[in-house]
Amino acid sequence: MGLAILITSIPFIIFASILSKGKGAWIIAGYNTMSDSEKAQYDEVALCKFMGKIMYGVSLSIIVIALSEFINNQILLIVGIVSMIALIVFALVYSNTKDRFKKNIN
Repeated sequence: MGLAILITSIPFIIFASILSKGKGAWIIAGYNTMSDSEKAQYDEVALCKFMGKIMYGVSLSIIVIALSEFINNQILLIVGIVSMIALIVFALVYSNTKDRFKKNIN
C-alpha cells in the first residue's frame, strides 16, 4: 500500500513542476472553466506559480504518508494528513480572498 501511495505523488510532482514555471493553467480547477474574458482578469503566471508551490507541498505530504506506511509510524501518518489538510485549506482561503491574483486593470 505504501508503494501505491508513493507512486501517487509522481503526477503531483510533475504538475507542480509545470505550474511553478508559470505554465499549465489548464490544470487548475475553476480557472480552466472560465471564459476567456474572465481569464484575462487574472495574472495567470502568478496563479500558476502559487499553485505549483501548493502542489509541491501536497506531494511532500503524500510522500510523508507513504513513508509512514514503510516504517510503520503513526506520527508520520498524522503529520502527513494534517499538513495536507492545512495546505489545502490555506490555498483555498489565500487564493479566494482579496483578489490576490487579479490584474490591476484601471
